[in-house]
Amino acid sequence: MLKGFKNFLMRGDVIVVAVGLIVALAFSTLIKAFTDFVINPIIARAQGGRSVGLGWQLGQAGNKATYLDIGSFISAVIYFIIFMAVVYFLIVVPYKHYSARHGSAVFEEPGPVKACPACLSEDLPVAASKCRYCGTDQPPTTTGTPRP
Repeated sequence: MLKGFKNFLMRGDVIVVAVGLIVALAFSTLIKAFTDFVINPIIARAQGGRSVGLGWQLGQAGNKATYLDIGSFISAVIYFIIFMAVVYFLIVVPYKHYSARHGSAVFEEPGPVKACPACLSEDLPVAASKCRYCGTDQPPTTTGTPRP
């Protein structure tokens, strides 16, 4: 049982994913610091005056629980975009090249699809001869309407 677990852990894909997650977490900390200490002060300054940030006080003045903080939301959106770009360019793109060298395709666009006339499912490959959901025979591909 332990040998099987060791074999599972030592597969290349599991190690690549684990390393990718560790790198993503490290970049997450870096990007969080960037948005907290660079982006947030710029957004807060855009409000001007003595405001604590870009937003509005909805209740009693000075009550942080009723402060609508648009600046923090903008910062979170910027954080998300930067983080996803880092994950894509430093983890997904190299993993796609790694997988392609080993003969498997990952994160590829799906091929054209058609709809089943019997059950109306819309995600059947154009070349399918039977529906994967209801099992009915499919018309030839010339009469099927492929969708990209």
